[in-house]
Amino acid sequence: MHAIALCCAIFELSCAIYVYLHNRYNREYMTTVKAFIRTGKKDKEVNVRFRLSDGRNVQLFHKSDIMVSPTLWDAKTEKYKAKSIIKLDIRTSFNTSIEERKNLILSIYGSNKELTSEKLEILIDQHLHPEKYNISSEEESMCSMFQRYVDGWLNAGVIGPGRKKHYDVVIRELTRFLIINGIDGLPVNEFNKEHILNFRDFLRKEYTLVEKFPELYAEMNKRNIPSKERSQNTIAEKLLLLQAFMVELESNDVIPVSPFRKIGKEKESIMKQQYDEPFFLTKTEFNEVVHKECPETLQRVKDVFVVQCCFGCRIGDFRRFTFDNISIEEGIPYIHYLPQKTHKDGLIRTEIKTPIIRIAYDIIMKYKGRLPSNALLPYYPDGNGETGYNYQIKKLLEYCEISRKVAMFSAALETNEYKSIYEIASSKLARKTHVDLMNKVQIDKYAAGLHAKGSGAVDRYTGLGIKERFILMCAAFGCNQYEVDNDLSVME
Repeated sequence: MHAIALCCAIFELSCAIYVYLHNRYNREYMTTVKAFIRTGKKDKEVNVRFRLSDGRNVQLFHKSDIMVSPTLWDAKTEKYKAKSIIKLDIRTSFNTSIEERKNLILSIYGSNKELTSEKLEILIDQHLHPEKYNISSEEESMCSMFQRYVDGWLNAGVIGPGRKKHYDVVIRELTRFLIINGIDGLPVNEFNKEHILNFRDFLRKEYTLVEKFPELYAEMNKRNIPSKERSQNTIAEKLLLLQAFMVELESNDVIPVSPFRKIGKEKESIMKQQYDEPFFLTKTEFNEVVHKECPETLQRVKDVFVVQCCFGCRIGDFRRFTFDNISIEEGIPYIHYLPQKTHKDGLIRTEIKTPIIRIAYDIIMKYKGRLPSNALLPYYPDGNGETGYNYQIKKLLEYCEISRKVAMFSAALETNEYKSIYEIASSKLARKTHVDLMNKVQIDKYAAGLHAKGSGAVDRYTGLGIKERFILMCAAFGCNQYEVDNDLSVME
């Protein structure tokens, strides 16, 4: 008993030492900016003040012109109190001004770590009021211009909402990169090859900077905060989005030449994407999912996933389907829609038409008239959390014991790892499964209406009509053919 007590005491002491060292490390090596107020009379507005701390030895202060009533200030969140009665636009503007001032202070400090509080005040004032110092108004920052272009692409129909989200993420990452390097507000004509290469390194190692610059990540959803090194494919995808913006600027004569053109041989390595051998459900595995009796907690995801496999469409399109997307031709129901994903020549304008085979029909009709907005299915919202579609697909396949191992390349190990399909499944698996089942009956990807004419994903176009596609899809999925009337009721 004494030995056990001694071991417990040693363990508790070790934990205490670890916590002490961790906290000391955080105090000494984190750069933080805190907003606070000095309270006087409760009914009189006061200035919001800021304190930058970098370890134990650096303390810089800034008294801003942002005013707030002490009764409305939340010292913990450094914002308006959540329960205070304030108009939404005023609350948003105030809270945003606090975050912007913090970012400005971090950016100024990042470019000059020999600052005093007095010098910091001057530099902030110069940034906010350049006219007082005979400083010409700054050019539009690169990130501001990037956002303006992306918003314009969305409004013009060049990109869809899903694609815009990817651009928005890159803009936020680029903003953090510029702030941390003390070049926030950099105009686009000064962004060069070295910035691209440094941004690439930043994307890879950003997870190591989170504790150093916690203010930049305070407003982020916890699961979106970088926690590990990004893969080469992820980095390449982000750089391709940045490159698209630079190409647009070059085309519009905003810049003489894209800095990506100056990277040369390095470009191939930093933009290179590597893909694993595609994996999908075999026909046997798909049928196991279809016929498996599932608990109520998995019935929703089973219905949605099986129908997506039958349609083979991207998740962004799939979530938009309602009963208004269904038409009938010669007694055959089919889904029709305009895909939202952009192609190199612009947004696809050719409507895709995919027959609804009996497996999908039986599931869809269960929900007719039962869902808001005439939705086809009880879709899942965006995200991969426990309530998200991708997470639920993994749980479904695990329950159905779809555990076949597939190879995935590990950049860290520089060799293949083998994982069960259910561990890495996502909505993309539905599309891949559809394509494979169709190919197994020697159908060109166009045959099921999966791609529109001109898509780079296939080699040729076939002129099959709805009926021919329906016959081939029934063969691919092992379904019986059927017909419906104008009310979508099966005709016996």
